[in-house]
Amino acid sequence: MLYQLQHYWWLVVTLLGAFLVFLMFVQGGQSLIFGIVKNDTEKSLVINALGHKWELTFTTLVTFGGAMFASFPLYYSTSFGGAYWLWMAILFLFVIQAVSFEYRKKAGNILGAKTYETFLFLNGSLGTILLGVAVGTFFSGGSFTMDKMSITSLESPVISQWTNGWHGLDAIVVPFNLLMGIVVYLAARTLGLLYVIKQIEMETLVQKAKTQIKVTGTAFVITFVALLIHLFTMTGYSVSPETGIINPVKYKYFFNMTELVWPSIMLICGVLLVLYGLSTTYFSKGKHSFFLTGGGVILAVWSILICAAFNNTAFFVSTINIQQSLTLYNSSSSEFTLKVMAYASLFIPFVLAYVAYVWKSLTKTKMSESELNQPDSHKY
Repeated sequence: MLYQLQHYWWLVVTLLGAFLVFLMFVQGGQSLIFGIVKNDTEKSLVINALGHKWELTFTTLVTFGGAMFASFPLYYSTSFGGAYWLWMAILFLFVIQAVSFEYRKKAGNILGAKTYETFLFLNGSLGTILLGVAVGTFFSGGSFTMDKMSITSLESPVISQWTNGWHGLDAIVVPFNLLMGIVVYLAARTLGLLYVIKQIEMETLVQKAKTQIKVTGTAFVITFVALLIHLFTMTGYSVSPETGIINPVKYKYFFNMTELVWPSIMLICGVLLVLYGLSTTYFSKGKHSFFLTGGGVILAVWSILICAAFNNTAFFVSTINIQQSLTLYNSSSSEFTLKVMAYASLFIPFVLAYVAYVWKSLTKTKMSESELNQPDSHKY
């Protein structure tokens, strides 16, 4: 039973991660502030269109962290506790986003609108790259040691310890992690452009977004293919469920895709949806491009994250001692905890239905200049 619960909760946590990447279209839209957006009216339209959704990204990030803490606490303490400079940088960039949306147009703010717009741009560019780098560590691992018996030590009751002073910042210079960060940034920017096309009623801005999407969307597809090649040719680490012994396996993640089959089907469907969604924008009005491309991103990201730990794979490798790497079997909560949480997760469909209802209510009217000029409308 514990085996099934561990895999079930990895599915749930990684699905949250996949939705997080999709919802980062908000960050992608913010990266346009000093790009295709050329005047204050266009800037206000973009920021207010995104302002209806920014809480969803922040909430999903917090929920992802909470779900990881509850289901795989050893990963949470090792990564969030050890690589804290990386995670603190990410958290800081999301905090300044929240502050910027609230105070950008507040009367009498001493920093000025330009400062808050710069904060939004930093969150949309650097924030997405760093979050992608953090996701990349699922595959590249980190510089830590793990000893469960140390919890009994009176002097230092800490299971995992980081072995260098960089505390996660070293992950940025790992080529795979950096490539993952660039892919996440381009995915967010692509979805941000598609959201502008879908939700803003200003022909000049929409036309600029349609021109830009041909560059950004193509770059996203190319870098994603490069990421897949890198992932499928790298060495992964296989763990024996019986003994817990971990061994390196070349092409491990490619084998995970082909041996499990269903993640590879998800990946192929996701890629096809992304290509179809982008093509509808390239060659037609692209009425449903945002949701088609977004759905493809969710499927593709979810399939990759599943293969990070399924099929007896170590999902957070210790670069100091591979036998101390984290797996689904040695990092999860107890069977009782996972079972209670599984019952609670039955309410997730109702939460998603509510989110879908709120989403539809907030986006039923396109953002336009007349909408901005309404005296009773909330403006960011």
